Amino acid sequence: MKKNVGGIDRILRIVAGIALIAWALMGGPVWAWIGIVPLATGAMGWCPLYPLLGFSTCPLSKK
Repeated sequence: MKKNVGGIDRILRIVAGIALIAWALMGGPVWAWIGIVPLATGAMGWCPLYPLLGFSTCPLSKK
């Protein structure tokens, strides 16, 4: 898998994922567990939707 998530996008995904998971753990709605997705894509640096859209925020993959 070629990295396609970089920089600020990656940081925002990780922060949003942690925030949603924390909310779910504190008694938030069940759908808050969706935070696992942005956390995982931010940690891996790869989003499966980006290649389908022909999009990338990683400067190294734009070459």
